[in-house]
Amino acid sequence: MNKIVKVIQMLLPPNNYPKLDVHGETRDTICTVLKEFIMDNIKLKKSTIIVVHGKGTGILKEEIHYYLKQWKIVKNFHLDYWNQGITIIELNI
Repeated sequence: MNKIVKVIQMLLPPNNYPKLDVHGETRDTICTVLKEFIMDNIKLKKSTIIVVHGKGTGILKEEIHYYLKQWKIVKNFHLDYWNQGITIIELNI
């Protein structure tokens, strides 16, 4: 039963995590906004955060994932299972 509950929790969209909505941002500004959001959440000791980038053409998603791969403070990240317009990020805290 515990394994099933963990799998269901993993698949459910996270509602209580800090969220950053980057709709309207550009490739040029996304790095600064994302970095500030991550640094703020490190200070608050939040290990899981969410970035809402939308589906669209995928430009923001690609740019966000590019930066996340480079930062050592990011432990892991993946697209939400139910909404591909959301990236869930796990931080090394």
